[in-house]
Amino acid sequence: MARNGATAAPLLPLAAVVMPEDTMRRRNMFPFVCATLASMTTILVGYNLALMSGAQLFIQEDLGLSGVQVEVLTGSMNLFMLVSILAAGWVADMVGRRGTLLLANAFLMAGAIAMSAGGSYAALMAARSITSIGVGFARVVAPVYNAEISPASTRGVLSSLLDMFVNVGILLSYLSNYIFAGLPVHLGWRVMFAAGALPPAFLAAGVLAMPESPRWLVMRGRHGEAHTVLVRTSDTPAEADLRLEEMISLAATQADCGGVWKEMLVRPTKSVRRVLVCVLGLHFFQQAAGNEAIVLYSPLVFEKAGMAWTGAVLGATVTVGVVKTCFILVATLLSDRVGRRPLLLASTAGVAAALAAVSLTLCVDAVSPAACVASVLAFVAAFSVGFGPVVPTYTSEIMPLQLRAQGTSLGLAVNRVTCALVTMTFISLADAITMPGCFFLYAGVAAVACAFVYVQLPETSGRSLEDMDVLFAK
Repeated sequence: MARNGATAAPLLPLAAVVMPEDTMRRRNMFPFVCATLASMTTILVGYNLALMSGAQLFIQEDLGLSGVQVEVLTGSMNLFMLVSILAAGWVADMVGRRGTLLLANAFLMAGAIAMSAGGSYAALMAARSITSIGVGFARVVAPVYNAEISPASTRGVLSSLLDMFVNVGILLSYLSNYIFAGLPVHLGWRVMFAAGALPPAFLAAGVLAMPESPRWLVMRGRHGEAHTVLVRTSDTPAEADLRLEEMISLAATQADCGGVWKEMLVRPTKSVRRVLVCVLGLHFFQQAAGNEAIVLYSPLVFEKAGMAWTGAVLGATVTVGVVKTCFILVATLLSDRVGRRPLLLASTAGVAAALAAVSLTLCVDAVSPAACVASVLAFVAAFSVGFGPVVPTYTSEIMPLQLRAQGTSLGLAVNRVTCALVTMTFISLADAITMPGCFFLYAGVAAVACAFVYVQLPETSGRSLEDMDVLFAK
């Protein structure tokens, strides 16, 4: 029987899509493949954001930039990407999640080429603005796609892949800094950026092999195509039928609520208002706790702790990247088993303690540089086990269907503005209140974030996306 309102071919009866058990198990790997391909786009996101941590040392020497110019160049991408972040939700609703990911890869490739060819401060700023478009599109749409393609039973694991690949990119950027540091100053940093130009071409080919999000297909009235995708990505064919019915019903209900921005900001329901508080609060605290200060300025932190040799500083930074990536794997394994809320509580408390330890190691002269490195490693471990990977998972899954893409854009805009304030003021703030003072401040923010999670966030593990409205209406 044809689905209500369907514009595609009539659906086959349930019996016609029931598959042998072995085939069904094989096809259940399909959502993992799709989420992996979508998440791999963010490798270039992490690579481009963190590459400046080491490249800035060589760019400043090669082009004779001032400290303020380096600070602005390092953090400017967070401001540049605001336009693309806010536009990404609209673009994703118009051309689809998959089409937006293709655009992201195109801009990431163009930005890497432009950055490697830059010969002046103005040229580098222009190149960063190009890259920021691809970064903004990928950061918004990849978590939305992963949440929408995943069955409830594995949504936590598949959504956590996003942050894992961001951190793979960060690790690769640190390795690039370390490997190419021995090249001539005028060449080394250019090779670092040029290395990021080729992967987007291969990633775009992988994105073309992915299906479109079934929820986006339902929004466009393409119910037959949505059902085909759901049969391949659900745990059972019966679950695929149930998910489709829920999506159609919810889409019809939300279609009568008015415009997206009006529903979010002008006349939000009680549940939407609570969801927005959770989304915006989590994105703010994630960056206000100083994560990007560690990611982008760890070489300066280690130098402040007493490391004098550039090779040792960059080597310690690589270690930070390795630990960060490994602990995201822990979060990936635990997200569906332990739950989002316990991971966030443990992570924010650990981040607060680790940041306080970093501050103490910097203000006590008798402490060795190894203690500072250990404290930074404790910070990235605590951040990566929850605060990093769980925030995009949680915020993308709690937004209602019609609001998900643009709601995710709004949350990420707050995230990037906060990140820009941290990264573009860190050096100046450290001059004003000292570097240990900066990390004490960030530790206080992390403690407040822990209280926010405890008071505001319900557990979402194991619930369908269509059930979130009921959960947040309580």
